[in-house]
Amino acid sequence: MKALSNLQRDAKFLTGALSLLKWTKGISPDSDFLVPDDFERAVDEHAIRIAFRFEGRLTAYAEFDAHANRYAHWALQRGLKQGDVVALLMENRPDYVAAWVGLSKVGVVAALVNTNLDGEGLAYSLNIAGAQKLITGTGFEAAVHSAQPFLEGPLDAWSLNSPVFRDIAAELKDMPTYRPTRLRRAGMKGKDTCLFVYTSGTTGMPKAAKLTHARVRTLMRNFIGPCEITPKDRILEALPLYHATGGVCAVGAALMSGASLILERKFSASRFWDDAVLNGATLFVYIGEICRYLLNQPKRPADKAHQIRGGFGNGLREDVWARFADRFGVSDFKEFYGSTEGNVSLLNIDGKIGACGRIPPWMKKPFAHVAFVKPDMETEQPLRGEDGFCVRAGVDEAGEVLGRIGEDNRTRFEGYTDSRDTEGKVLHDVFEKGDMWFRTGDLMRKDKDGYVYFIDRIGDTFRWKGENVATNEVGEAFSHIQGVETANVYGIAVPGADGKAGMAAITASDELDIAGLHRLLAERLPGYAIPVFLRVQKEPETTGTFKYRKIELVKDGFDPNQVHDPLYVYNAEEDRYEPMTEEVYKKVVNGGGRF
Repeated sequence: MKALSNLQRDAKFLTGALSLLKWTKGISPDSDFLVPDDFERAVDEHAIRIAFRFEGRLTAYAEFDAHANRYAHWALQRGLKQGDVVALLMENRPDYVAAWVGLSKVGVVAALVNTNLDGEGLAYSLNIAGAQKLITGTGFEAAVHSAQPFLEGPLDAWSLNSPVFRDIAAELKDMPTYRPTRLRRAGMKGKDTCLFVYTSGTTGMPKAAKLTHARVRTLMRNFIGPCEITPKDRILEALPLYHATGGVCAVGAALMSGASLILERKFSASRFWDDAVLNGATLFVYIGEICRYLLNQPKRPADKAHQIRGGFGNGLREDVWARFADRFGVSDFKEFYGSTEGNVSLLNIDGKIGACGRIPPWMKKPFAHVAFVKPDMETEQPLRGEDGFCVRAGVDEAGEVLGRIGEDNRTRFEGYTDSRDTEGKVLHDVFEKGDMWFRTGDLMRKDKDGYVYFIDRIGDTFRWKGENVATNEVGEAFSHIQGVETANVYGIAVPGADGKAGMAAITASDELDIAGLHRLLAERLPGYAIPVFLRVQKEPETTGTFKYRKIELVKDGFDPNQVHDPLYVYNAEEDRYEPMTEEVYKKVVNGGGRF
C-alpha cells in the first residue's frame, strides 16, 4: 500500500468528514422524524431493490417493509403500547430486523438479547430491560426454560420455529401488511428509546444500554459517506444482529443507502470467501478477530477471487491489517472507535494503518468534547493535579478517553436501565466545577498528527515489577510469532509477589516451539511485559461478538489441578517455558519461583 503524504491525508480526511456530515445532518434528539420514518423513506426510494440476501433467498425492500408492518400490527393486537419492551432472542435472519423495525413503528422498544445467554444471565437481561414479551427464533427452548426460575415476573414467549412456544409465524400471516398510522408514535422524539443493546459482559452481567432514535439513526448512517456506499453495493454481514456494529451500523449502512445486505446466519471462516464470491459482496463488516480468523485459514488460490474492496468495523490490529491487505487484496478499512452507549466516536477515514481515528490539529474545536487524561493505574481512576482537576495526557502519552456530556446528539449520554451503572460511568468536576464527562475506560494515545491508537481497557492494564503492562500490546507481540493463532493476555496474582504477573491463554499450531517462545517475545517486549504463565487452549474463550473473555481465566489461575489445558511457567534460570507440574506449582505459590 502506497503511503499518503500529509496533504493527501488531510484532504482525504476532510472529504470523508464532509460526506459523513452529509448523511447525518439534521438528526436531532428533539426531532419527531424517527427510525421507522428513515426505513419507510428508504423503502419508498428503493422498493424493488434487494434489501436482504440470506441463504439463497432474496427479499426486496417493499417485501421487508410489509413484513415489518405485520410485526407492528401484531404488537397492537397484543395490546402493546409506546414504551413497552419486547425482547428478541433470535439468530441472524431478515425476520430479526423486520421484528425490531416493525415494533418501532408503533413506539415499542426492542431489547436485542445476546443469543449465547441462558439461565441467570438470560433472565438478568430480560429483567433489567423490563421485557414483557419474548420473540425467539430456532433452538432457544432450553435457554428460555433455564432462565424461568430467575425471572422477576411472567414472560409471554413466541417463536418462529418452536413447538414449545406460541407460533408467531402463524399469527403474522393473518396480520395486515399496510403501514400503521404515524399517530401510533405521536409525541415521540429522537431522544426517546428505540432499542436496548447490551454490553458484551466480558467481566460480569451485561448492562442494557439505551439507544435513542437519534442515536440509532446516526449509527445507521455513519459509514455510508466515508465508505462511498451506493445502491450497487452488497455488504457482507456475519456479526450477530444483537451487536450494535452488525445489527445497527451494518443494517443501516445497507438499507439507508439502497444497497443490499448479505446476511450470514453466523460467521464461518472456512465459508467466508466462498459466500463473498457467490453473493457478489463489495464490502464487509468486521470485528478485528474475524480478520485474524480469516488469516489463520489455509491459503487458497481463491483468496483474491472476490470483489470486496473494503470494510468497516473496529478492533483491527496493525499487524493483522497489513497482512490482511497483502493476502486478500482488501486495504480500504474504515476503522472506528466507539462503544454502544458512549458519546465518544472516532473514525479513521484516511486509512492510517493501526489507528482507530483521528483528531487533526486543525480540527480541535469540533472535537472539544473529547479529552485524554492521565490514569492512576493503582486506583484505576483519572489522575488529578493539585487543583483537584484531571491532568491531560500529552502527545503520545497513554490517557483514558473521556467524552463531555451535553444535550446535543453528539454529546448526550443516555446511560443504562440501572441508574447505578449509569452513574458509575460519569466523572464529575473534570476540568472545571460542575462539568460531567463519560468515562470510556479505554486507554488511548494520540500522536502529533492527531492519529489515535487504542492501547487497552483500563482494567486490562496491570502492574508487574513496578511497570504498567498493557495486555493489548502484549497480545500484538504474540501475533507476530509464527504458530501463535490467538493470544488472550491478562494479569494474575501470585502469592508473595507485588502486582500481577502476566498470563496468556493461547491457541497455536503444532509448529510452535513453546519452550523457546519467551526468547521470541523478548525481541518485541521488555522483560516485565512478557507473560510468566501460558495456558494452551484448543479454542479461545470469546463472547458472542468475538471479544476475549478474561474473568473466567483469571478465576482458573495456573493451578494444574484446576485447569485441564496444558500450563507452562517461565523458568528464568533456563530462559524458557516449562510445563507447570504439581511440584512446580507448589514451589511458585510458596514463593520459590524466579521470574
